[in-house]
Amino acid sequence: MRVLVIALLALTTLAFAEVQMTVDQLRAFITSSKQLGHTDKQVADYMRGVKMKEKLEPGVIEDLTGTAGPRTMEVLRRLGETSKSLQAPPPPPPKVEVQQIPPPSSEEQGRILDRVRDYALDYSKRLPNFICTQVTRRYGDPSGLEFWQQQDTITAKLSYFEQKEDYKVMLVNNQYVKDMSMERLGGATSSGEFGSLMKEVFELDSQTTFDWERWATLRGRRMYVFSYFVKQENSKWSIMYERKEQIRPSYGGLVYVDRDTNVVMRVTLDARNIPVSFPVQQATTTLDYDYQTIAGTPYVLPLKAVIRMRAGKMLSRNESDFRMYNRFGAEATITFEPDPIPDDQLKEQGAGAPEKTPEKPAPDSAKKKKKK
Repeated sequence: MRVLVIALLALTTLAFAEVQMTVDQLRAFITSSKQLGHTDKQVADYMRGVKMKEKLEPGVIEDLTGTAGPRTMEVLRRLGETSKSLQAPPPPPPKVEVQQIPPPSSEEQGRILDRVRDYALDYSKRLPNFICTQVTRRYGDPSGLEFWQQQDTITAKLSYFEQKEDYKVMLVNNQYVKDMSMERLGGATSSGEFGSLMKEVFELDSQTTFDWERWATLRGRRMYVFSYFVKQENSKWSIMYERKEQIRPSYGGLVYVDRDTNVVMRVTLDARNIPVSFPVQQATTTLDYDYQTIAGTPYVLPLKAVIRMRAGKMLSRNESDFRMYNRFGAEATITFEPDPIPDDQLKEQGAGAPEKTPEKPAPDSAKKKKKK
């Protein structure tokens, strides 16, 4: 059973620090702020703490006239003046012509899901014992307006032995710590990234309903994308608040399946129908997998997990990168915080995006090695 534990960090005294934005980031922020219903004053107050990384052209400001309010427009014009000496942003990439691909037939969709179910239910058993580095960057926003500020960075050694996970915190904000547990750090934590979420979606007891969603391209590989839903009475996924209150809501999301290997490469989860009396009203997870090499053999293992939550106005977001996989028992000295995983490894592309040569799933080759 996967459990999301939420203990809110003390963010109420947080002051908005200077934020640097590209022109594309500024456009996205203004657009999303309008969609989220933020007031002109709220957006303008936040924008006063923004510094441009690129030159903000008058044409861009004019394009935002219908989206931004008068106070925000005043701040944008000021940013245009202060960024005149900066380099102009690069031109947008050429548009990729979308390739129209018909969906698989209903019969083929059933066969695909049967193969994926076999893979998901056997996934954890196929994994070797290993260690890796998990870097979790935690963000918060006490205003509830998605004005994110980074709170801390936790670097931990994650050991996976006989299908069980064990976490040992090594660094907090790049400072070495001793005998520190994840629980003592407070904030939100989760477990089960190494197979539990995937397994519970496909277990027969979950009685999950699946529907065809679309084609997609992820990390250069063509994907089947299915939507799914698990009713509350069949759910094994829990949310625990402050280690005192706990619920088991219904949930749904998307499953991305490699067309050539039937391997799951992304799972999303969105809690549904949370009781209004429960402090946490939103909880979502996105878990990406990719090929990692351990002792010369490639395996499909977690790449990144993003967890978002809302309790009252308080917003929290955890981004966990999984790096430096190695065989269990190997020396693992963590003395630095690895850079974040580049966004281009996580961004979904359209069905017409170019593909890479597919890799073969590793567990079968690992089994053959054991038989020798």
